[in-house]
Amino acid sequence: MDNLDNDLISLLRADARSPVSSLAQRLNVSRATVKARIDRLVEAGIIQGFTITTGTEAPSGVRSIMMVEVEGKAAETVLRRLRGIPEVRTLYATNGRWDIVAELETANLGDFDEVLRRIRLIDGIAATETSILLAAHKRT
Repeated sequence: MDNLDNDLISLLRADARSPVSSLAQRLNVSRATVKARIDRLVEAGIIQGFTITTGTEAPSGVRSIMMVEVEGKAAETVLRRLRGIPEVRTLYATNGRWDIVAELETANLGDFDEVLRRIRLIDGIAATETSILLAAHKRT
């Protein structure tokens, strides 16, 4: 995967129904390039489907929050790599002990374990701490 693949995945994560022509225009490449990239990412299993986003009330698999410490000046590289992981739902830049907070969602614990392993292999990540979200409590 290269930067174009990561950027394409980021755009699809924001709106999986985006037309190929719109994606091509935003990425400044041809429609054929976008279509070929999507087909290759699907065939490789990197894109496993196109889905909808639901509110917090919808049932989900394993949801978690991962705090990430970045080495030196690697934040942009780490953010770009994290954006390319479909299970990473949202990224936040933070201050304090952790540099990035990532919201993760997987279908099951096996997938969750695999995502944690892939994230921890990203160059530029010094440390992580992950907590599984168990129950949501609304404000009244």
